[in-house]
Amino acid sequence: MSLFWSVIRQLAEIEAMATSKKVITRDEWEKKLNDVKIRKEDMNKLVMNFLVTEGYVDAAEKFRMESGTEPDIDLATITDRMAVKKAVQSGNVEDAIEKVNDLNPEILDTNPQLFFHLQQQRLIELIRNGKIEEALEFAQEELAPRGEENQSFLEELERTVALLAFEDVKNSPVGDLLDISQRLKTASEVNAAILTSQSHEKDPKLPSLLRMLLWAQNQLDEKAAYPRITDLFTATLEDPAV
Repeated sequence: MSLFWSVIRQLAEIEAMATSKKVITRDEWEKKLNDVKIRKEDMNKLVMNFLVTEGYVDAAEKFRMESGTEPDIDLATITDRMAVKKAVQSGNVEDAIEKVNDLNPEILDTNPQLFFHLQQQRLIELIRNGKIEEALEFAQEELAPRGEENQSFLEELERTVALLAFEDVKNSPVGDLLDISQRLKTASEVNAAILTSQSHEKDPKLPSLLRMLLWAQNQLDEKAAYPRITDLFTATLEDPAV
């Protein structure tokens, strides 16, 4: 975070300067970084936020013990949330729906789009497993009535049922519905809904901060040559090209 705010501050200072690029040496840049003070407690909260949101319950518990940083939700609920996510990713949609209702029935009661997508995923799994008659019956009884009430649901239903029209489904225009990415998409939607129901952010803060850092560097690139980070994994500063 310190580098991000340094970039923003430097960008503001350079805005008023001439159009020629200013060259900032490594010593100057590192001095600016050192002038930015970030509390360790805030950094720890950022780490805990990432671990909790992404569902790393064991790591979150260990980090809590080592750093003294308390999570903003009960860590036991992470295990339940990850069980739901894993069920969807494995294609066990009925089990996932049951687990969500055990956690909080209002999640699906108040989110018709999420419930439809879970039912759609259940239909996809029936088709994947070759249960054609059961899939058609399920689509007619459970999904068609919802499609009549919502145009977007109807379009998604029609696209899903179209899986039955192709012999080579994987190379068909709707083959992506059978990809693992479709399961992951649905699992992510469920995960976000559960987090929201627990008054927790649905996305971790750390990736957003990194995206802000990259944006700030891109803005500063137009006005100055400075030691920049090109590899977020190592966070190594590269000397400016003069």
